[in-house]
Amino acid sequence: MSTSAHSALLPDTPARFLWHYVGQRPWHFSGLLLLIVGAAGCAVSVQYGMKMLVDAMATEQRSQANVWLPLGLFISLIAVENLLWRLGGWLGCRTVVASVVDIRVDLFRHLTGHPMRYFTEHFAGALGNRITALGSAAGQIFGGLAWKIVPPIVDFIGAIVLLLTVDWRMAATLVGFIAIVAAIITSFGIRGRAKHQRFAAQAARVGGELVDAVSNVWTIKAFAARDRESARLAEQIGHEAVAHRRSWMYVEKARVIHDICLSLMAGGMLIWAISMWRSGAVSAGDVVLVSALTFRILHGSRDLALTLVDTTQQLGAIADTLQIILQPHAIVDADVPLALAEGDVRFEDVRFAYPERAAVLEGLNLHIPAGQKVGIVGPSGAGKSTLIALIQRLDDVESGRVLIDGQDIRGVSQDSLREKIAVVPQETALFNRSIGDNIRYGRPDASDVEVHEAARHAFCDGFIRQLPEGYDTQVGERGVMLSGGQRQRLGIARAFLKDAPILILDEATSALDTESEAEIQAALDHLMRERTVLAVAHRLSTVIGFDRIVVLQDGRVVEDGSPAELRGSGGVFDSLWQRQAAGFETATDAL
Repeated sequence: MSTSAHSALLPDTPARFLWHYVGQRPWHFSGLLLLIVGAAGCAVSVQYGMKMLVDAMATEQRSQANVWLPLGLFISLIAVENLLWRLGGWLGCRTVVASVVDIRVDLFRHLTGHPMRYFTEHFAGALGNRITALGSAAGQIFGGLAWKIVPPIVDFIGAIVLLLTVDWRMAATLVGFIAIVAAIITSFGIRGRAKHQRFAAQAARVGGELVDAVSNVWTIKAFAARDRESARLAEQIGHEAVAHRRSWMYVEKARVIHDICLSLMAGGMLIWAISMWRSGAVSAGDVVLVSALTFRILHGSRDLALTLVDTTQQLGAIADTLQIILQPHAIVDADVPLALAEGDVRFEDVRFAYPERAAVLEGLNLHIPAGQKVGIVGPSGAGKSTLIALIQRLDDVESGRVLIDGQDIRGVSQDSLREKIAVVPQETALFNRSIGDNIRYGRPDASDVEVHEAARHAFCDGFIRQLPEGYDTQVGERGVMLSGGQRQRLGIARAFLKDAPILILDEATSALDTESEAEIQAALDHLMRERTVLAVAHRLSTVIGFDRIVVLQDGRVVEDGSPAELRGSGGVFDSLWQRQAAGFETATDAL
């Protein structure tokens, strides 16, 4: 099953979403439920064992009192209860933690299925925080259900059964009173969900703002903006604090209502039981039973009420996150793999526009035969980067088709498409992992020998071996431990290792000095052999040796030909070439 197909199965409402993961481990959750119900049932039965023991001790002939049987029952129930709780804790730990892992992995899988424009509309930090927070919320709900909700319900049912042995009117009164309290608390909790959702949304926003600020700390320092950013963050945190207080105080109001109701119930039941004992209607053991059950229900229902309110908060947070993360994928994946034979690329009457903006590409027709090296040039905003993104299907065309070897890329799986394309971007993105792992990202099953060979081809083996830990050196977040040129070389090494039939170069030598650029250009010449190459270039000298130059302007192909044909033609390319040549000569004269 494809990634997107798997992700599409995730329900988008909190209750159905959580139930989906219960269904992933039905035997685990069923076993946990049985253990919890059994333990809670034993806990209620302990109260009846206490009643039997008190009644046995209440006889006037103490030497003949049969106390050992109820005492043995009392102790046995306590032992079994503790055993079941511990088994439940062990199984609950394994089940809940595993489910939270599945939730976070599945959400990440769905998140990465969104097109690139989705990530320009949302804070990266906020998205990561949402996934983490949703996993925690789901774990708290599962745990709360097992240890804070089910036991009080079992206590309540058991109390009704035991109170029937004392007086059926007590059992009926308990049912009516608890039903009223439950209705009040539930209604109160539902009305507060909007407050909890607002708090969750603002908390996610603050997390995103914080990550954004930390990621741009160099800019903050360079512009002496520490106080300005602190004030901005303080304002956002202030909004979060207001939402947090409103959510918290609403929970406190629910707790006050619950405590008042349950205190009235406990007092009433005790007064009633003692009155019946004074009239001889019940035994001393019955009074102890009513007292024990009343206080157990009092404390259990407090846990239940608080957990239900907390669960309402968590459900609000989950709903907010699902609304953001589980948006339908704008790019629908297919299960058909790309059957790449040569690497022939064709754009047929392609139109593309970003939301609420003019078309970036309009009626674009372009054919790149397999094995041809093509430079894509043009002024800023001409659509060069968009064209490259559409080949990788990072976005879908609005109309027209993009074909590779005659196959519409919308009809093949995204992973199979991108496996056939190696990309060297203008700014190489590195993970906070070792240098070896970052190079191997192009082909995870590559051996160390192959990784080292790719590094040599990219002229980065030398500086890597000079580092204290060599290929095991950690590069830091986004590769901050390396220079821009070193990061660029690792990106080229990654492309060497991937050995894909289609190669995309996006200003692949832009971060290199003159000496390094000459070395890398030689390496790229070797890398480009017998491959289809598309190179976005601002420095025209980097593509002057290509088979063909395509000039884009206002989303259309305005010139297409060999470098020799376009130079001196008086067209757009010739104008750009003359301008860059003049700038180079001026810079040389200044030296």
